[in-house]
Amino acid sequence: MARTQVAIIGAGPSGLLLSQLLHQHGVDSVVLERRSREYVAGRIRAGVLEQGTVDLLVQADIGQRLLSERLVHDGFAVGFAGNTFRVDLKGLTGGAVSVYGQTEVTRDLIESRVAAGAKLIFEARDVSVDGAGGAHPSVRYSHGGRTHELACDFVAGCDGYHGVCRQSIPNQAMQSFERIYPFGWLGILADVPPAAHELIYSNHERGFALCSMRSLHRSRYYVQCALDENLAAWTDVRFWDELRRRLPAAVADAVITGPSIEKSIAPLRSFVVEPLRFGRLFLVGDAAHIVPPTGAKGLNLAAADVRVLYQALVEYYRTGRTELIDRYSAQCLRRIWKAVRFSWWFTSITHKFSEDPFSHRLQLAELDYLTGSAAALTSVAENYVGLPFESPLVRE
Repeated sequence: MARTQVAIIGAGPSGLLLSQLLHQHGVDSVVLERRSREYVAGRIRAGVLEQGTVDLLVQADIGQRLLSERLVHDGFAVGFAGNTFRVDLKGLTGGAVSVYGQTEVTRDLIESRVAAGAKLIFEARDVSVDGAGGAHPSVRYSHGGRTHELACDFVAGCDGYHGVCRQSIPNQAMQSFERIYPFGWLGILADVPPAAHELIYSNHERGFALCSMRSLHRSRYYVQCALDENLAAWTDVRFWDELRRRLPAAVADAVITGPSIEKSIAPLRSFVVEPLRFGRLFLVGDAAHIVPPTGAKGLNLAAADVRVLYQALVEYYRTGRTELIDRYSAQCLRRIWKAVRFSWWFTSITHKFSEDPFSHRLQLAELDYLTGSAAALTSVAENYVGLPFESPLVRE
């Protein structure tokens, strides 16, 4: 039977980043991923990074390309009633966000881990966690036509919402909280310049729209759609026409169209499981929580989980103390629920929930209030750039 200190299930950004940070502190890990390396590296996901996430990636020694290629945004815009107003993140908080695609983060992490000789096992099938509630957990999986067993001290479940780690926890040992939104986001990726140099979130009577980007030459656009929407029915022409209808005229005129290179529909949900720990199994990122993408918090919350967990594990291996391990769930959940609240709120004022004109007028009134309230805008900006972290207790 093979052995490692930390078995990490899932080779998305959270699993790879955890492995990288543990490696820096001399803690051994093995990363198991059921998908191929090509699939993982090619997944299209989020692209807005809080400064805390950027700092953690730099600390993990994978920030060189990020710092040279990112787009730094000092603000973002909200469109409603035919006009736009800008939220000045820099002026209100002194902070900013960075646009750098999750695909690029994953690529940087994989390349760094491979160069360091990390134990990354892609296409690991039939993964199961045994003995997580006891002192000697293990992970079983099949790979290369053989069944393997990996003994470990701890298991980090970084395998997403549909992964095996959360399913390995007895139902009576956790509680789930969920809200399913009655719509999704239809998004396209296109190699065209973005409509603006910062993101634009648009409230419209036909539904929400978002103008985003991955670089100065690659744009990401979204429109709110029904959950049962037929993706095949959305030609590029139909998408661009609908997007422009939902944007203020000046923004719509600035949209440059082109053939899509990716098109997909993502449902929206809020989901949190408590606690994030069962014995020696820790849930990290999407395995523990999902937020609507409106507030750009998904990847950033996963990175925040990793920050807390790696510090706790390093402290344990240095000193044998378990205080930080015991605090992991409660410390993460405080941040998670604040992000869930912000993402829910931002979704609630920008999306169409019904045909009720009264509800739409309330949204417009709240957005109008924001434009004239420095206090309200500061609250929005503080949440968008990322709330502060608790002081780390790991002794360097």
